[in-house]
Amino acid sequence: MRRIETLIGAAAFGSAALLALGGATVAVNYIEALGREQIEERLEAAGHSWARVETDGLQVILDGTAPTEAARFRALSLAGQVLDPARVIDRIEIAASEEMEAPQFSVELLRNDDGISLIGLVPLAHGRERIVERIGAITDDADVADMLDSTDHPVPEGWEEAVAFGLETLDLLPRSKISISPGRVQVTAISDSREEKRELETQLSRIAPQGVEVEADISAPRPVITPFTLRFVIDEERGPRFDACAADTEAARERILDAGRQAGASASASCTIGLGVPTTRWAQAASAGIGALGELGEGTITFSDTDVSLIVPHSVPEEEFDAAVGRLDNALGEVFSLDAARLDPSPDEGGEAPAEFIASLSAEGAVLLRGQLADERMREAVHSYARSRFGQEVVESAARLEEGLPEGWTLRVLTAMEALAELNSGLVRVREDSLEVRGVSGDEEASGTVSRILSEKLGRGQVFRIDVSYDESLDPIASAPTPESCIADIELILEDRQIGFEPGSSVIEGESSDTLDAIAAVLRECGELRLEIEGHTDSQGSEEMNLNLSQRRAEAVLEALVARRVLVGQFNARGYGPSQPIADNDTAAGRAANRRIEFRLISEEELRLAESGIRPRDPELEAMLEITVEMAEEDNLRPAERPERE
Repeated sequence: MRRIETLIGAAAFGSAALLALGGATVAVNYIEALGREQIEERLEAAGHSWARVETDGLQVILDGTAPTEAARFRALSLAGQVLDPARVIDRIEIAASEEMEAPQFSVELLRNDDGISLIGLVPLAHGRERIVERIGAITDDADVADMLDSTDHPVPEGWEEAVAFGLETLDLLPRSKISISPGRVQVTAISDSREEKRELETQLSRIAPQGVEVEADISAPRPVITPFTLRFVIDEERGPRFDACAADTEAARERILDAGRQAGASASASCTIGLGVPTTRWAQAASAGIGALGELGEGTITFSDTDVSLIVPHSVPEEEFDAAVGRLDNALGEVFSLDAARLDPSPDEGGEAPAEFIASLSAEGAVLLRGQLADERMREAVHSYARSRFGQEVVESAARLEEGLPEGWTLRVLTAMEALAELNSGLVRVREDSLEVRGVSGDEEASGTVSRILSEKLGRGQVFRIDVSYDESLDPIASAPTPESCIADIELILEDRQIGFEPGSSVIEGESSDTLDAIAAVLRECGELRLEIEGHTDSQGSEEMNLNLSQRRAEAVLEALVARRVLVGQFNARGYGPSQPIADNDTAAGRAANRRIEFRLISEEELRLAESGIRPRDPELEAMLEITVEMAEEDNLRPAERPERE
């Protein structure tokens, strides 16, 4: 009986255990499903669709690839809000981060009389110290406010060249702001005069390296223009054009040039902005005058301060002329004084020849005076003026004395001579009713200068013609030699006559003195250049001996140029021995050609490598190297065995 009771008790206990286990299993499954569902909803609502939720008993496993560490942390936090954080298992991976985008490297340099300030971000590999040291050398230890920072990112393309050019530009411009970025340099500067402005612009264009975009804005003080002159001409020979143009503001210049274009002038016409305008209505009056002449189709309109002269040929109909003069007079108002003339027809041929004086200036500088002068006193005055402006030895006179010349003849002749002095070559012709100036000048403003001289000295209502063209080759600034043209000139000299040395020696032969004189003359005109003087030899003798000989010869040429007052501060002498032949060393003529001195410009790349201590590659020298390869004794080559991992 007891045994039966015992069995019944055991069965009851087992049933209870099974019921408890089943209830626990159901509870765990319910909790797993409910917890996973709540976590998934929260992750989806927060935008973490990348996360996957799995359950393992009462534990929740988060899996997937989070875009960032912050996203991973937020996903774990959301799961911890549903379940005990201790039951949340983290198996989330972080996506590989993309390479950080390089920053925008730039340097801004500001230089004035107080010193230099620099601010910007530069690559660490480029070295901010190099920039600061170079600036210190430029300013001669003046105050430098250094606000440069650096970061470890690759040096962008065009950065090295832009920085080198920017620092070189800073050396040229004592009052400037220079902005440097990869492949681009912006320059804003102030010059002391129009001539210095043109010279600086020309220098910058010459030294700008290839691949660097340069934007230069160099301003100059506005010139004082006196008298304030504008002259617009329309004729059959050259068409509508400005002989002289002055304005007081940008807006005034554009208004005047627009009036000229409407009258047929070239779109490339220019107008000088200057000081000395006689009235604020200058642009309005000038535009009205140009418009009136454009309607008439031929003649000249000249403004000299407030004096205005309108002169047209007889071919212009009188009715049209009178109507145009009336409209222009009303448009000018009381400030301006208008003198208008319609010329008489030319006299019939065969009459008495008019009084005339001609002065010509040749391209070589010789001046010839001919024509009529009133008396000995006038002739001496004209000769003295010509000698003072053109030189004592270059003036020749064939002028004759004649009585009864027109009133004001002396003034007209001396004014014509003053105008001629503005030209490089040309001619002035003086008559009673006209004055003509023709020629060529290396000054872009020569035509305007001549117009001002004639307007001021002759007064209003005078007929004069100006035909002055600009020749860039005569411009001392625009035609200054470039580094490339200097090397080309030296190469031409060396094609004719090489620099010779005594056999086996670095002593320069006496016959080469003229060659060195010619090269020195070219280099003095070129100013400072970065040059390498190369010494080369033939292949006879040992390579070491020839290398030493070529080095000594290059240095001897450098010393000879120093003795001839050449600026050699940026020159380098280097011997190459027989490594760069230009002819066959097996013949006497070939060996003679290989024994030579050459001049070569040093590139920005070479300078940068020199500063870093890296010598540039020499492909020709590398081609001569002998590389010995030792073969293993075994027939089958194989790599060394890798060590076993522990």
